[in-house]
This record gives sequence, structure tokens and C-alpha cells, in this order.
Amino acid sequence: MKRRNFIKSSGLTAAGISLAGNLTLGNPVLSTGNKIPRWRGFNLLDYFSPHEGRNNALTTDDDLKWMADWGFDFVRLPMAYPRYVTFDNSKDITPDDVLNINEKEVDKIQELVERANKYGLHMSLNLHRAPGFCVNAGFNEPYNLWEDKEAQEAFYFHWDMWAKRFAGFSSKQISFDLVNEPCTRDDMNDQFSKRGPVPGQLYREVAKKTAETIRGNNPGHLVVADGNNVGSDVIPEIFDLDIAQSCRGYFPHYISHYRAPWVFENPDDAPKPVWPGKIDGKNFSRKNLEEFYAPWIEAVKKGVGVHCGECGCWRETPHDIFLAWFEDILDILTPHGIGYALWNFRGDFGILDSGRKDIDYEDWHGHKLDRKFLNLLKKY
Repeated sequence: MKRRNFIKSSGLTAAGISLAGNLTLGNPVLSTGNKIPRWRGFNLLDYFSPHEGRNNALTTDDDLKWMADWGFDFVRLPMAYPRYVTFDNSKDITPDDVLNINEKEVDKIQELVERANKYGLHMSLNLHRAPGFCVNAGFNEPYNLWEDKEAQEAFYFHWDMWAKRFAGFSSKQISFDLVNEPCTRDDMNDQFSKRGPVPGQLYREVAKKTAETIRGNNPGHLVVADGNNVGSDVIPEIFDLDIAQSCRGYFPHYISHYRAPWVFENPDDAPKPVWPGKIDGKNFSRKNLEEFYAPWIEAVKKGVGVHCGECGCWRETPHDIFLAWFEDILDILTPHGIGYALWNFRGDFGILDSGRKDIDYEDWHGHKLDRKFLNLLKKY
């Protein structure tokens, strides 16, 4: 197998109230001490790709209604910033282009936020591709977020724009998830190049300045930082900054991303997943999951708000193995008030139209519903 360093595997009652207050909105587990609600829901992939038209089907009102009807209360919008700036997409983007905001596209994103809120869903805005950084390849950045001040200034500019746009929204309605799965990478254009953690003090500097920029528009805005090292590591350097943190539900990748072509250079070489058991010569069990999430649970105990902003399993993993593994994750996180968002609602990781070949789907208004998976999610 060829694999290079993939994943290791509330809201406020009013806009002006500090995150440090007693949060009781959403679907919290109040006895856990988690400072943010135990939000449960999905990522929306409308703006995930930097290239218009390369995303999954756009989110419909039916999608949002079904989420709410089934008891979910959270959506996360991972955005690629090139989707809402104006530039000549036949050429590489320039630093000047990065600052050229397309107000019509921003209006569309605001409309999606408002639609989600209409159905009682909290919206988490996330820069999946930020100026100078993305965990994925496929787009040539003009600079590096972790090395170049110009990229950092552009990053602050974008978050200032979003915070201004939603200055009148409360933290019950919206939160700001700074950058998806931060890490360093040997080659920004090579999906399989070696990755590592961002130096902790550098991450602190960027997160602190961004949070201050966001809260300059509304002191009550809820700010979230994704775990370091591709989302896997707690960030102790920002424990004092009143910033929540977002973990991942993809460990071990052998199960969550079995045969995924963006993880395995040769998917046919991916080792067969089991749960629990031995994969690629390594033993995996619930104990390993407990060890993986122990730092995140400790962060909750230290007063840090924690949420699992992405999780789930690609369609190739056998369904029974996927459900057994994922129930262990939910069973570990739930007692500590840590909520979750599946990577998508409709699609390869979702409960609708996943394309799995080893389950009996239920017809749901013309879609294929994975009822067993939905029942598991509703259980937690």
C-alpha cells in the first residue's frame, strides 16, 4: 500500500454574550462541561470545490427540512475561496485576485445560511481552501498561509468580510471555522506529499489575530479552530483564547477511507478493513479510539468547546464494519457532549444516495435512504 501521512488516524443566547458563558442552546449534554452545544448534522458541499460545477448537487430545501425533521441541528459549509472571488480561471490566481470579492456569490452563500437557519440549523462557515492553504491539491495558490505575511493578511481580510456580512447574526445561528485541517506540506500541488503539524505558536498567532478580527464585528461571534496536523491533534497553544476546537472522525483511515483514490495511490492495494481486528499488520479496537480521543476529551474537561466537524466513512467499506466502528466513535464522544457532522448528507459518506453496494436501501422521495445508518445516528 502506498500511503503518505494521511490522517492519524449552545450557541450563545444573544450576539453579545461571551463564549465563556453558560451555553444551553442546540442539543447539549449539560453535565459534560462542553462549552458548545452537542450539535449533530452534516457538511454541505455546495462550495467545496474551487471550480464551479464540480461539487455535489446543491443543497435543497428538502435536504434541510429532512435534516431538521430527523432531529439534526447543524450544518457546516466548507468553502473554497476561489468560488466567491472574481478572477480569470484560465490562469493561476494572483494575490490581487484573492482580494476581489464577488458580492453576488457572497449573497448566494448568505442565502444558504439563512435557509439553514430557517429550519433551525446552526451554520458553521469554514474555509476549506483559504488563501495560501488547502489540505487538498488541485489548485495553484499564489503564496503559503503558514510562511507568507501577504497570505495571512488576505486570510484576515476574508474573515473580516464574512464577520461583517453576518455581524447581526447570533452564535445560535452561525459560527466561524477558521481553516480546514491545517498542516504543513512538502509540495502544495502534490496530494500525496508529506504532511506535518503547523508550529503551535504560528497557529496561535494566526488564530488569535483572526478571532480578534472576527469579533471586532461582533464580540459574540463563535470562533472554531480545526485540530492541527490534518485535524487530528488538539491545539493546547490556544486553550486560553476563547476559541472552540474541531476534531475528526476518520481514525483509522483504513476504515474511513478504504479504497479512496485521494488517499491510496493504488486503491487496489488498500488492506481489507475489519472492526475490531488486524489491518495492515496493526491491531485496531475501541481501545485505540479511546486513546485517540483522550486529548480531545481532556480539552473539554479543561474548558475548551469541542465538536467533531467531519466524520464518516467512504462508500467502499463494508456496511457492517462501518456501522460497528462508527458506533464506537459516537459512544466515546457522546458522554462528553461532543457532537458531529458527517462529511455529507447526500453522497458517498451520507445517509442518502451513498452508492454503497452491500445494503438494502429504502426509497425516500426518489432518493435511496440508508435506514440502518440513520437509525444509528438518531440513537446518538
